Amino acid sequence: MYVYEDEYVTRRRTPRRTRAGAAAALLALALLAGGCTDAGGGVRGAPGAAGLRDPYFPKLGNGGYDVRHYALSLAYDPGTGRLDGTAEITARATQDLSAFNLDLAGLTVSGATVDGAPAAHNRAGDELTLRPREDIRDGAEFKATVTYTGVPEPITDADGSEEGWLRTDDGALAVGEPEGSMTWFPGNHHPADKATYDITLTVPAGLEALSNGVRTDRRTEGDGRVTTAWHSAEPMASYLATVAIGRYETSTSTATGKPTAPATDKATASASESATAPRSLPVLTAAEPSVAAGSAALRGEIPGILARQAERFGPYPFSAAGAIVTEDGTLGYALETQTRPVFPAAAFDRTTLVHELAHQWFGNSVTPATWRDLWLNEGFATYAEWLYTEEYEDVPARTHFARAFAQDANWAFPPAAPPSAENLFDPPVYQRGAMVLHKLRETVGDATFDEILRGWPEKYRHANASTADFTAYAESVAGKDLDELWKVWLYGDGKPAKP
Repeated sequence: MYVYEDEYVTRRRTPRRTRAGAAAALLALALLAGGCTDAGGGVRGAPGAAGLRDPYFPKLGNGGYDVRHYALSLAYDPGTGRLDGTAEITARATQDLSAFNLDLAGLTVSGATVDGAPAAHNRAGDELTLRPREDIRDGAEFKATVTYTGVPEPITDADGSEEGWLRTDDGALAVGEPEGSMTWFPGNHHPADKATYDITLTVPAGLEALSNGVRTDRRTEGDGRVTTAWHSAEPMASYLATVAIGRYETSTSTATGKPTAPATDKATASASESATAPRSLPVLTAAEPSVAAGSAALRGEIPGILARQAERFGPYPFSAAGAIVTEDGTLGYALETQTRPVFPAAAFDRTTLVHELAHQWFGNSVTPATWRDLWLNEGFATYAEWLYTEEYEDVPARTHFARAFAQDANWAFPPAAPPSAENLFDPPVYQRGAMVLHKLRETVGDATFDEILRGWPEKYRHANASTADFTAYAESVAGKDLDELWKVWLYGDGKPAKP
């Protein structure tokens, strides 16, 4: 994530394993939360834990199950702000369950079923508890369906920024890091529980309705409204889900060919869209009319930037790509929402675009096990900026390192241990996180570092990983103990005497 220095505070989010790896992360958190069961002769379940005891958001997420898929059907009226939704949640029980929770802020639940049978439901704050007619056996797959309605309200984060369902003059923009997704759909809203998604949006005629992944359908309903369907085939943490509704101008292309040098003018940028991206990757960008022309050239560079990043980080991990650019005033930061990051116009520059696209590998494909591991998102995405300027603007990464070393704000706390949720998007997570990676590069050499840079997102592709996972992986590739490096740069409280 990225928020800016003036009215846009510098805040980059994507705090921004295989399915088995995700399940392991959930199991560890659920054990911390005390989820257990006593299965007797039949299924004698216990309630799943309400919260996974994340270090910064202990009530976020829920124990007892692992979501496999969300099918969300949403109808939105921009005039009233009313959202009508149905969420079909396919999950697997990780214990014998008598009841389980979903995170949902506000909104009114009108009904719920589990495997087609009516389920009792009740609310307590942001917790929605469902009690199925029959207990669910450990390991069984089940489908919970929740219908709900209301006017979603945004969440104000500990650092003062807003997230969730943000209302605009003619539509809405939904962003979710770290808690905002629960303002518009019920779910297991901790990054440890990733799932695939189908999101269907029905809006008034004349408006576009955009989301993550590949657009699979667009049709006009009998009442004149338009329904658009989106499919995300790869697992996604709920904080990376997005919806953008409004009078957007869109551009699509199929990326093919090999990477070239970055575009430096509008003509080159336009040509790059069809000539410089990974093969067979659909790229869809959208911009509100007032910022469409001004953002067109840079949006056209996305295929080329992705192709160059794929050379450094390995194959692009998703089946779609793109960006959404909004007018200033709705959103105070850029966010790496999966496959289609969102940007306020003032934050849509090449540096930020490089950062948010790098998150598709670091944060979106490899997702933090807990929010304490956020530096793995932001440190890597910041270092991706340093690598880009080193390769294409003749500014060595060491120059960025020296500048970051000199800034007192970067030494407020260790990147792997923010003191509170309020500090998750502070400079040490970004700049000092990138400094850790540069010291690793200097310690192990460019060839080994490049192997780590490609191997890390390959090893934990579409999974969850922790700081301990990363340090162990780096040492295994380097073939040596790196404890002193981690002690000083990753966990150290003080500023070293020398950079």
